[in-house]
Amino acid sequence: MGPDELKYYIALTLTPGVGSILAKRLIAYCGSAQAVLTSTRGMLQKIPGIGSVLASELAAQQQQALKQAEQELLFIEKNKIKTYCYCDNDYPERLRHCEDSPIVLFAKGNIDFNRTKFLSVVGTRQATPYGQMNCEKIIGQLAERGHQPVIVSGLAYGIDICAHRAALQNKLDTVAVMATGLDKIYPSSHLATARQIVEHGACVSDFVSNTLLDRKNFLKRNRIIAGLSDATLIIESRIKGGALVTADIAMSYNRDVLAVPGRVGDLASEGCNALIKQNKAALAETAADIEYVLGWEQPTGNAPAKQMTLFNDLADEEKQIFTILKEQDTVGIDALSYRTNIAIGRLSALLLQMEFKDIVKNLPGKQYTLKK
Repeated sequence: MGPDELKYYIALTLTPGVGSILAKRLIAYCGSAQAVLTSTRGMLQKIPGIGSVLASELAAQQQQALKQAEQELLFIEKNKIKTYCYCDNDYPERLRHCEDSPIVLFAKGNIDFNRTKFLSVVGTRQATPYGQMNCEKIIGQLAERGHQPVIVSGLAYGIDICAHRAALQNKLDTVAVMATGLDKIYPSSHLATARQIVEHGACVSDFVSNTLLDRKNFLKRNRIIAGLSDATLIIESRIKGGALVTADIAMSYNRDVLAVPGRVGDLASEGCNALIKQNKAALAETAADIEYVLGWEQPTGNAPAKQMTLFNDLADEEKQIFTILKEQDTVGIDALSYRTNIAIGRLSALLLQMEFKDIVKNLPGKQYTLKK
């Protein structure tokens, strides 16, 4: 799409009172964004669903919106921002099917939004070690099992940033959906991660530059998080929160929703447990659960060979520990001692050696798992 036509699409998004659904209706009726923004009040008033008040407001705001759009084009060119208009062939196909998807999506980075596998991962901003551990584990398992999903999240504190970093650590592309324009990163403490995301995915937004921080924008961007992906995975959420809003939106798009269960009575997992209890979300404990729900076949890879190489390099007692952790994923030191018949003191020393070898990971509560 050329700059002239793009200017009118951006201007339409900047017109007060015009949301994504109405913008698409106006374009469909008038034939183009330019036709909408050059129509008179009388012409606009003839459009079904557009009353005299809205028609007057649209006509009055045309020139101001176009002036702002021209400034935005300068920002786009200067910062090498990519734009995706919903009528373009390269517009994210999954998003195109969402009624309220943005008519213009801005992106900084390099990502094919129509790749085979996209998974959104969201959760509480006050993530616990349990939530972070499950986030890292599941994303690590997806990579280990040969999948290459693009991980989508919102760059927020807690589970969001954990998901982005786990994706980067496992050499998976990741997309951060912003609640601001692409001229700023919020929170600023995640700037370094955002720069990595631009190199291995993209930061995207439907907000223009110089957009002020506003709580409602964080809720609005959730529709893009849900719409870009085949499914949304919720890892830790209170009974009310943005993650559950994203889950509801995903369900309204007929997308799959999965949730990691938590301990009964744990406030951080109340929302996830409620989703599972109400049959709104499939239970997800491992990457295999995601494969099952989404019908992802495990690609042929070299992970089993890598594990066998590790196994062959271990001493007998270490092989016992390795085998148990491979079967059960996460095991406490007391249970390991009981099952291996190795004294706690000796077992602690062995586990420490295996940590140094980058084979096992020590989790809170004296729990151990294999390093992914």
